[in-house]
Amino acid sequence: MCAVRSLPLTLTARLLPVVVLALAGWSLSSGPFAATPAAEKKAAPDGGSSPSAPSTAAASRTYRTSPAPCTGVSKKTVSSLVPDAKTAGKEIPSTDESLRRTCSWNALKGFDYRWLDISYEIKKSDQAAQAAYKQRTTEKSGGGVVPGLGDAAYSVVNLTTEDKQQTREGQVFVQASNAMVVITYNGSDFESKKAPSTDEINKGAIKAAKEAMAALEAAQ
Repeated sequence: MCAVRSLPLTLTARLLPVVVLALAGWSLSSGPFAATPAAEKKAAPDGGSSPSAPSTAAASRTYRTSPAPCTGVSKKTVSSLVPDAKTAGKEIPSTDESLRRTCSWNALKGFDYRWLDISYEIKKSDQAAQAAYKQRTTEKSGGGVVPGLGDAAYSVVNLTTEDKQQTREGQVFVQASNAMVVITYNGSDFESKKAPSTDEINKGAIKAAKEAMAALEAAQ
């Protein structure tokens, strides 16, 4: 407890119970949560097509539902990326689980903190997923393409400093047909006030993205 009290006030919130931690993690990565399920519902076709010609876009969707997000990565990977975290994870409530599901893991081992979350977003068409992917990757400039993952994949790592405490966060965005998979992985060392290396965070985020994408494919 003494170690917690010595931390900067803005970082102490990350050590509170998981509900508060979830809010802290989301504030670090607004990108994956920029769109709302309600907005996607409003964008759905209004039924103006001919009754005799059902929507071919709806019929041809590759992905119709999201898998259970907390099974999107293996327990072994969770233990590796987020030491001392409960491997079951914590699913973040969603207003429409057919559109978006997210699971988070976080833990403090000694002074070393890690946060991981995966988010599945099911869009109404391939074009909608492509547009979402383009928007996310444009907002998060400075990253690079991840080959061999989905139809398109992009990874970016950024370093932030607050109250002299560094946090390094990596994000991976994957677009596959009408689905998006978003990974967020970050960490801090509260003793040294340094952050994990770019290589560690980037490789961890990509590893989680590959497993999450495999889980999405297996669920269909």
